Order: sequence, then C-alpha cells, then structure tokens
Amino acid sequence: MPIEVATVDDDPQVPTDADVVVVGGGIIGVSTAYFLAEGGLRVVLCEKGVIAGEQSSRNWGWCRSMGRDPREIPLMLESLSIWRGLNDRINDETGFRQTGTLYICPDEAAYAKREAWLPHARENGIESVLLRGPQVNEVLTGAARSWTGALYTPGDGVAEPSLAAPAIARAAHRLGATILQRCAVRGLDVQAGRVTGVVSERGRIRADRVVLAGGAWSSLFAATVGIRFPQLKVLASVLRTMPITEGPAIAAWGPGLALRKRLDGGYTVSSGSVVAQVVPDSFRFLTDFIPLLRQEWSGIALRFGRAFFDEWRLTRHWDMDAISPFEKVRTLDPEPSAAEITRARRNLELAFPAFGSVPTASSWGGMIDATPDLVPVISEIAAVPGLILSSGYSGHGFGIGPGAGKLTAQIAAGVTPVVDPTPFSFSRFADGGRIQPLAGF
Repeated sequence: MPIEVATVDDDPQVPTDADVVVVGGGIIGVSTAYFLAEGGLRVVLCEKGVIAGEQSSRNWGWCRSMGRDPREIPLMLESLSIWRGLNDRINDETGFRQTGTLYICPDEAAYAKREAWLPHARENGIESVLLRGPQVNEVLTGAARSWTGALYTPGDGVAEPSLAAPAIARAAHRLGATILQRCAVRGLDVQAGRVTGVVSERGRIRADRVVLAGGAWSSLFAATVGIRFPQLKVLASVLRTMPITEGPAIAAWGPGLALRKRLDGGYTVSSGSVVAQVVPDSFRFLTDFIPLLRQEWSGIALRFGRAFFDEWRLTRHWDMDAISPFEKVRTLDPEPSAAEITRARRNLELAFPAFGSVPTASSWGGMIDATPDLVPVISEIAAVPGLILSSGYSGHGFGIGPGAGKLTAQIAAGVTPVVDPTPFSFSRFADGGRIQPLAGF
C-alpha cells in the first residue's frame, strides 16, 4: 500500500453471534460500529483487508458543509459537530482541525453558481460567504494569481484519513465491539426471507441485523441476495508533498487543483478530476448513470483497459464454502493516473510558486463508490429485512462519515434517527422518480 495507515488490533476469536454485524472497515463501517457499541449493542465488524485500507485512507481529508447537496446538509452538520469533539470523545487523534474551506471562482459564471447555493447555507445556519478579488488572496495565502472570487466557509475543516478511521475503530473496540481484520464476509445467511447472520471466511456469525458498508464492493455483495444496487467506481489520483512552511492553511479547490495541509506539514494535492474505468458494471448500470455523465462530463475521463478484464474475471456467483472475490482482492490498490498527477503538480506550482522546490513524497489511487445522483444510500432494504445498506457516498463519505455512521447505527438499532433518513432511502432507485444529481453541486 502506498499509504501508511494507523494500525488496529484484531480480536483473536470470532463470536458465534451478535446483535449487529458490520461488513466493511472504512470510515462508515467503523463509525457505525462505534455508535452501535456506544448504545450497548453487541457488534462485530468484519473487514476483508485492514481498517481504512481503501478509500477511507486515500481521500482528500476534507470535512466540509460548503457546496453540499441540500439533501446531505443536515447530516453533514451533525457530522461536523461530531468531528469537532471527536478527539476528546474517543481520547485519540483523528487529525481533525477547523481550517475553513474555499471554492475558487475563476470567472463570473462560477461565481454565480456558488452564489446560487448560498440560500441553502443560510437556511441551515452555515456561515458561508462570497469573497471578491483581493479578498480571496487574504485567505488563500501564498497564491501567485488573483481570481474573480470564492466561496468561503470558515467553520469547515479537515482530518487525517490515515488516522481517523483506525482511531474510531480502536474506540469502538474499547466500547466492546469485536474487530476482525482479514476476515471477509462471503455472504448473508438468509432464512425465510430475512437476515439471520453472515458467513465469513472464518465461520458463521448469527445476527438479526447486518450493515453493509462495503464501499466500492457493496454492489457486488448486494447482488448475492438479488439486490440491484446501481453503483460504480471512479478512480481518484492524489499526491503528497514533503513539508513546506509557506503554503496556505485553508483547504482549497479550484479548476485543476485541490489541496489541504496535512498534520506532517506536507500537502495532499489532486487535480480534482476522476477517471471512470469502463468495466462490466458500466454496462449493467449504463441507463442509471447517463444523466450524471451528461452533467459531469467535463470532470470525468473514460478509460478502457485492464480494469475491465480484471473485473470480468471476478465471479459474481460463489458457494459460501468457497473463496469469494473479497478474499481474492483484499485491498483495492489502483495505480494513480500519471496524467492527473502531472496535471495536479503543474497546477500546484503555477498557483503557489513556493512549491516549486518541494518534492512529491508519494502518490496513490483510490476507488470512489458513486451512485447515479451522488447521494448515498443509508437505508434498510425492504426486500431483505435485517439488511441495512450504507454505501455510495460518491466522494463525500470521509467528511460525512461520523454522522452517517451515527444515522446508520440508529437505523440498525431501531431508534429515532438524528436526521430524516428519507433522502437516503434505497427505494428511490425503484419508485419511478427521476434519479439525477442536483445541478451546481
């Protein structure tokens, strides 16, 4: 793995039963396990690789309310509230700090687009403001050029992806959750149409409720019980610089560049674009994703290559006593796009000349799980009672993770949810309504 992820100790024994089994050890899975354990439930978390081995340690590390789809804003505000007190709450380091976030507007059209979002901020008490011209450089220190304006949200922050999910997992463990790494769940135990547990590579675990928080793997897992979950993966490419003292403290995004300061003094940097690798699921879910492709075409590059054949070879049907795809691929570790890394590095040095003498320390790729409307599913699946799906976070999962984990845990526990879960219902993909991301977000 190109990223050093903080370690989490394993439990030596696999319990025979639990109240809830959580499948997946990313930020959503560990946050769900934490809140379930905090509520006194017996929780087993199964991760096929290591905690935060995939996208939860590979993302930008932003924790933003700014620019969110209005359907996500209440949940994101809950998440930010959790982030701000999380280090003290779990007595561990997540890397969270309130830095503010900035969306650069290179022209009047971009400025108008961000201005159109401000009513959603005001409605939800988010203190976002629009900056004009020189005001941008007062916040974005070290920049070598000026811009038309920017959308600025001082209450947002960042956290450290390689630290956060492992820290939450350790906290869940201290509360009594069982953490099993390198323990793939091959499938669900379903009796008389409802969940009765899971079959893992290390044995069966009885449970009335199972949370599927499998990230990029969730669609394949759901298909084993006949659930069609329209979800695709896109490749995000990121680089890390060596430490520098002259860079901006704020997390910023603009055309061709996104950056945020890390705890180690370096910067996490991206071009902001993704690569959609053409795979068999691209054809299975083509009609679902056509509206998104039309709307986001400029920020998505389509590629056909090895990934198609790698996924073609992954079987979609297996016996529970046979090795599953989740054991064959313990960690999704894609090569970053060399073109996007080069583009990000070039744009970084153009915008912030001080980085010209700062080496790139490493680069990596990560697979983002995306839904057709870029809004996650956090919902019990009516066709399989006892199965709760929490996936499809579409590149927004890290920041919203603690709040989403809390909501997922509440749905699994059958208690009053912290926010209205209706916008995240799985049924929206089957009720005949229009599935499309909201323009401008």
